[in-house]
Amino acid sequence: MNLFDEPTLRKLEQLTLVAEQVRVGVMKGDRRSRKRGTSIEFADYRNYVKGDDLRRLDWNVYARLERPFIKLLEEEEDLSVHLLVDASASMDWPPTDQPTNQQTNQQTNKLLYALRLAGALGHIALTSGDLLTVTLLTGQGSRRWGPFRGQQNSLRLLQFLETGRGSGLTDLNLSLRDYALHGRRPGLLFLLSDLLSPNGYQDGLTAVLSRGYEVGLLHLLSPDEIDPPLSGDLKLVDVETGQDAEISLDGATLAAYRQRLQSWQAEIAAFCASRAVHYIPLVTDTPWEKVVMQTLRLKGVVR
Repeated sequence: MNLFDEPTLRKLEQLTLVAEQVRVGVMKGDRRSRKRGTSIEFADYRNYVKGDDLRRLDWNVYARLERPFIKLLEEEEDLSVHLLVDASASMDWPPTDQPTNQQTNQQTNKLLYALRLAGALGHIALTSGDLLTVTLLTGQGSRRWGPFRGQQNSLRLLQFLETGRGSGLTDLNLSLRDYALHGRRPGLLFLLSDLLSPNGYQDGLTAVLSRGYEVGLLHLLSPDEIDPPLSGDLKLVDVETGQDAEISLDGATLAAYRQRLQSWQAEIAAFCASRAVHYIPLVTDTPWEKVVMQTLRLKGVVR
């Protein structure tokens, strides 16, 4: 799985992630400039993180405390970016291993789409000098990469994302509460998920918000989940739990399904609006480049 080519990476490097809601302990400075080190006025210290430029170490402080610290200058920003990708079995849809429509399924598979978006957002963050952490949420627990800073870590990020596989049942409430409890410095957090979690997501999002994170929710659904290309008597099997149900799909049933889907998305949008969460519903047949270059810009989380 090759996530990006070189021309795409060059385009992403012209962008910056934006945190509109400045929370205590999240940011240093006003995130005014993408250019680092242009001001000579000292602002603060922060802990050294792997990938930092060693020329920025304060060796006098290191000699006294035997701990490495980086000097921050007045125009510099210190944003922590967190990318959480739902890697449950329901995200691995449509299946990419079926001979029929294999190419189409690879293009619209929710997990592959989420990994590409995470790679794009992560590359933007690393290029901008932000501190990046990426976590895959699976039924077997979380897999974490980072925190790292610096464009030199982009290849390692993409290699990590290429190992993502959908499996099991992810409890989003449990995973998000655990992240809020054990996560490092709060900042800008993106959750990429289809939200098909039986126990919901509201309590988990509330938990990370209470820790001071600014949250963007990228809600991913595939085209056949928006408009099922099915009819007749069917047996549906849940890919995560194995439970099945027999139904008859006709025009009235499909209309009721679409209405229920719209109501569900409206409920999510209302929940997010009441808590200043950036809600971004996406269908995976939308080119991901358009999402980054246009949709996220209009939402104010990329510029």
